Amino acid sequence: MNVGIIGCGAIANIIASRIVPENNGIKIKYFFDKDIERAENLASFAGGVAVIDLDDMLNDVDLVVECASPASVKSLAPVILEKGIDMIVMSIGAFMDRDFYVEMENLARENNAHIHLPSGAIVGLDGIKAVADFGLKEITLVTRKSPRSLGKDIDTEEVLFEGKASQAVKEFPLNINVAATISLACSRDIDVKIIVDPKVDRNVHEITARGDFGEFKTTTMNHPCAANPKTSMLAAISAIKLLKSFNDTITVGL
Repeated sequence: MNVGIIGCGAIANIIASRIVPENNGIKIKYFFDKDIERAENLASFAGGVAVIDLDDMLNDVDLVVECASPASVKSLAPVILEKGIDMIVMSIGAFMDRDFYVEMENLARENNAHIHLPSGAIVGLDGIKAVADFGLKEITLVTRKSPRSLGKDIDTEEVLFEGKASQAVKEFPLNINVAATISLACSRDIDVKIIVDPKVDRNVHEITARGDFGEFKTTTMNHPCAANPKTSMLAAISAIKLLKSFNDTITVGL
């Protein structure tokens, strides 16, 4: 399977560092970034090719992994899907735009392509999907991040946001993809609270779900990527596992 990557920052570097050394039938061959030097550096490591024009990779890839931004998803996904190429999208917040979601779903279906949205920086997404249509009454997300990861210089805890996921991803497009992931998994605009907390040095996500099935809570305390504190290591790891799963004969879980 030939793979192209869009966005050659922290997540792309982690994915390449894990996938490239393994003989697993996955070849990360092309790298595209608005900063061509970043693309060239990662291509050099991976033994791949940095491209200036996205079209230069699309005739030779089976899958594109997007690791850039919601804006990149909105501008580039239509081009990729129209060519019948599958995608892994890391900037899941783009799909909180309902019109865009429906448009991409239809475009993918018409061209026999598939869009994969990794679980990202949270655990328990399989449970959320399982109960979504079976009496789920309430689901909330509380996220705590360090001031550094949110670009803040404060020494006391502060609630930065409290409201719906759809608004959270607009105000924090590079920080709160988890809210979009949960919302899309259960087909509702979940309640979100974002707290900047100088006492934490990890990205903490607490999910609570209640309904006819009972109740469950999950907490993840993720180490941020060294190269980008806005991003959790687990987000990159989830994409790596998803990539590798395409070779699996037996899969476990949803």
